[in-house]
Amino acid sequence: MFTNLIKKLKSRRGNSLAEFAVTTAMMATLATTAAPKFGQVGAGAKEKKTMANIDKILTVANNYYNQTLSEEGKGRFPGQEKYDVAVGGIGLSEGTSTDETLEAYVETILDSKVSYDSELGEFVYVFSPTSDDDDALQGDWMSLETSVGFDGNSEIGALDFKNDFGNKGMQSPFQDGSYAYLVIPGSGSGTSAQAPVIVVIDTENPSKLHKTLVP
Repeated sequence: MFTNLIKKLKSRRGNSLAEFAVTTAMMATLATTAAPKFGQVGAGAKEKKTMANIDKILTVANNYYNQTLSEEGKGRFPGQEKYDVAVGGIGLSEGTSTDETLEAYVETILDSKVSYDSELGEFVYVFSPTSDDDDALQGDWMSLETSVGFDGNSEIGALDFKNDFGNKGMQSPFQDGSYAYLVIPGSGSGTSAQAPVIVVIDTENPSKLHKTLVP
């Protein structure tokens, strides 16, 4: 439509100021109408991209779990010293199982965290072991605008993730986004044993941009 309007404008001699004003107004209206739609397409593409990145993180976490299961008899995720140790700030209350804790956390806590400035202190960064890590700062793998923490266990999960990604990390497609995770410890024993669970988020909107992995 823009092309046709321009062609008409060029093909006619002596266009009046009124005609030019009408054409300009039409073009401005079309641009204003199209802008929100283009914005929605851009946001949708970013969302699709970040969910694909989270899938990659979970694939690496699952491979790590299976490898430790084969070598140690019980699987664990990056950052865990043992299968029943938490990574981040969500542990098990007395008498509760891993599955119960996961369900309660996702439905009552995570669903309320809708932006990067939500309280995210229970998470640690996927690719950033410390706040002054040069690789993370240069690669924009963390956002210092969030309350996400750093893995303080003897097994530092961010180093495991970086190693499994070829000593690299991933940047969120969102300006205020970054990747963080927590591990709810495994519970029980024998036939009632439950494996640990990992939750990965993009800090842009944790309630919407997250996935969980139950081995």
